[in-house]
Amino acid sequence: MGMLRFQSQAGTDQMSALDRLARRFVLRTLARFPVGRLQLVEPDGNRLLIGEGHPAAALRILDWRAYRMLFTGGALGAGEGWMEELWDSDDLVGVVRFFAANIEPMQALEGGAARMLQPLRSMLHSFNRNSITGSRRNIAAHYDLGNDFFRLFLDPTMMYSSAIYAREDMTLEEAALHKLDVICRKLQLGPDNHLLEIGTGWGGLALHAARHYGCRVTTTTISAEQYAYACARVSEAGLADRVTVLDQDYRQLTGRYDRIVSVEMIEAVGHQYLPGYFARLNDLLTDDGLLLLQAITIPDQRYHYALRQVDFIKRYIFPGGFLPSLRVICSGLGRHTRLQPEQVDDIGLDYARTLADWRSRFLAARQQVAALGFDERFRRMWDYYLCYCEGAFREGAISTVQLLAAGPARRGRPAAQG
Repeated sequence: MGMLRFQSQAGTDQMSALDRLARRFVLRTLARFPVGRLQLVEPDGNRLLIGEGHPAAALRILDWRAYRMLFTGGALGAGEGWMEELWDSDDLVGVVRFFAANIEPMQALEGGAARMLQPLRSMLHSFNRNSITGSRRNIAAHYDLGNDFFRLFLDPTMMYSSAIYAREDMTLEEAALHKLDVICRKLQLGPDNHLLEIGTGWGGLALHAARHYGCRVTTTTISAEQYAYACARVSEAGLADRVTVLDQDYRQLTGRYDRIVSVEMIEAVGHQYLPGYFARLNDLLTDDGLLLLQAITIPDQRYHYALRQVDFIKRYIFPGGFLPSLRVICSGLGRHTRLQPEQVDDIGLDYARTLADWRSRFLAARQQVAALGFDERFRRMWDYYLCYCEGAFREGAISTVQLLAAGPARRGRPAAQG
């Protein structure tokens, strides 16, 4: 059980009655956190030390209303308070890690006034369903921020998914290219293969597979910005004879392919559409084919709880986003396909490092972000997003897997080494 120690007396007479109530609730809840240590510095200079041990974190309450945001919004309120500059920290990832390490008792923060507002948030979020038209709207809300924006912090291949760091001294670009090779080798790609990619991104994987492994590639996206960018890259690379870029929803795809890859796209499918997604993969893959999914996952014990919550990512970053569990993915493959999972590799800590590299580049590009027309609130929102994800990966609150599955005619054949 955590401990709460006051290092000086708070001047709570400066606070509104609501803020005093909120502060009392939040501090009482934090005192029950069993893991780690958190130091709070309040607006009047009062210092509080909560808990002991690791992970350790420190934050500054800049405005008493920060407690109100936590009381009425829970974890989402914490993110909104950061965006509004009601609190700050020199180690935002450390703060996220502290809360992620206490993820079960953290749910008590959702039990204050936040619980009364959750049904309203859930109702509003229900309008973000990933139907064919809804998916385009949800994807546009994130990816159509503009290619120039994403270029500021992604590596030159424009890979917006976890890299794989084979060595400690690998750069972001080297790790991104290594990830592409890992995928292509697991799929055993060669000139005789036709690869379907569901979720083009900015075309990095499609170009890499065609250029270095000689296969044909059909890749599809529903982002207008990404479609235009990928088409231009294919043309510039002189690979139009081998790479076809489509502007189509996965539900509208036809044909048969002996290789399918989908990198961190399943998070945009949505829980209620998973059966149709897996059934579509089944129809599109040949009997002797291979499928590789790279997916951000949540522990199965928290899957259904997370479905009911509208967190910071769903509210501000990915309107139609959700995280599957590995069990949900394997169950979907078992129920709706004839495919058999053959290999699963966890790369969650690689994603934490990828996010740290993205954040370093993002923070270094502060002036360029402003020049693109994004204000300080947006910059803090994205900083929080990157730290929120990195901290969650480092504490194991979420992870990322690469899952390789085979069609019935391939079973028993040796798997390629990534």
